[in-house]
Amino acid sequence: MTITPRAINRFCFFKLPAAYFAGVRVTSIGNGACTVAVRLKWMNQNPFKSMFWAVQGMAAELSTGALIMAALHQSGIKASMLLIENKATFAKKAVGKITFSCTQEKQINEVIAKTRMNGPQQIWLYAAGVDAAGDEVSSFAFLWSIKAKN
Repeated sequence: MTITPRAINRFCFFKLPAAYFAGVRVTSIGNGACTVAVRLKWMNQNPFKSMFWAVQGMAAELSTGALIMAALHQSGIKASMLLIENKATFAKKAVGKITFSCTQEKQINEVIAKTRMNGPQQIWLYAAGVDAAGDEVSSFAFLWSIKAKN
């Protein structure tokens, strides 16, 4: 499978339907970054008419996980990925279109190279969600474990 936004969105439809039906979509992947967008709508709002925190988390997690998937695909290494821990902060009410980006491809490639020689590795990846005005509404940190398969 070629790693493109369309391919990842199709993957989400079949393997992550909650994210897909909540409106989480990869908009771009490549050049060291992955961007995921989600728009506030009836399906993903909370009682306060803002985006439910878990929907923001799905979008942020997908931006980091898809970047790992792309780096693994590019390296040709078969590996398993496991999310170990996450942290989040919320700065502003999430309304409208929120865009999450992870730009840590270089660090991911370094960890993947270490995985081959030194066994399972862990990496913290970060994704910040910004609204249409460019204001940060939330930020997420995910601790991923990557283990090469024999």
